[in-house]
Order: sequence, then C-alpha cells, then structure tokens
Amino acid sequence: MKKIKFFAVCRLIFLFVLLCFTKSLYAQQAFSNGFSKKIQFGGGLGLNFGSGFTDISVAPSAIYNINPFVALGASIQFGYIKVKNNYETYTYGGSLIGLINPIPQIQLSAELEQLRFNTKFRYYGDQDYWNTALYLGAGYRSNNVTFGVRYDVLHDDNKSIYSEAFMPFVRVYF
Repeated sequence: MKKIKFFAVCRLIFLFVLLCFTKSLYAQQAFSNGFSKKIQFGGGLGLNFGSGFTDISVAPSAIYNINPFVALGASIQFGYIKVKNNYETYTYGGSLIGLINPIPQIQLSAELEQLRFNTKFRYYGDQDYWNTALYLGAGYRSNNVTFGVRYDVLHDDNKSIYSEAFMPFVRVYF
C-alpha cells in the first residue's frame, strides 16, 4: 500500500512538471504580449541515500514577475524519508511565495508553507499532522540564483518538523 501511494504521488508530480514545461513552451509560441516572458520555473530536487537511510524530495515551483521588483509564485512539494528499522515519513503540500528585489542584488521573501506529514514509527505508532510555516527571508541575488537565510516566524519547538527556525536556502529560477 505504501509503495502504491509513493508511486502515485511521484506520477502526479512528474505529470505536473511535464504539463508546466509543455504549456510554457506552447505559450512562448502562441502569445506575443510578453505574459510568458514574465513566468520563471524552478524548484528543488533532493536525493540522499545511506546505510539504511533514504531521503527523496521534489519541489517544482513557478513565479510570475509582476515588474522588475516584485514576483509572486507557488510550489508543490513531496518528500519521502525512511530510516531502516525506525520510521518512514511521507510529506506533501505546497507554498505561496512573494519576492521583492529593492535593488538587483538583494531579494526579500515571504513564504507561506503548508505541509502534511504522515509518519509511521516502528515502535511508537503513527503520527499524521499538518505543519504551517511562515518564512521571512533575505538573500543575495546574482542573475537567476539567490543565496540566503529564512526564518520561520511560526516555529514551535514542540510541533515544527524542523529543529531550528532559521534555514539557509538557494533559489534558482529560469
């Protein structure tokens, strides 16, 4: 049953990414009003394997540049973590992001993230819950790449999945 869920979610994510890129290519040919030139795609892909450990994450995203200073976007996320003989976690959800570039080299961001965590512990039972995070961040931007740090203002040590409220990030949009 777990493998069926995992592969079904992987197929949905692959289909979403495929449709986004296919529509983008078609839009660039069909529209001459510049709408498609203001859309950028990016995201993240993570693979980590070790002795008895597996971590896979996929997070495609897109932003719309309203003007040279402001962009709005959304992303979907899927993650899978397994620690042999301990636990297995599926995460899925999405986020909305707003980006402000007061000068070309500085990027400020606000991101609202909603993720569902389904964890099956070997000895402690199951844990299913939604986690909401509101990240405020700042970074250094060079062309399509931004390096920075973000802070979860809703972080709760007892409920948040991440141990720290501060997180470094790298954003890439094409």
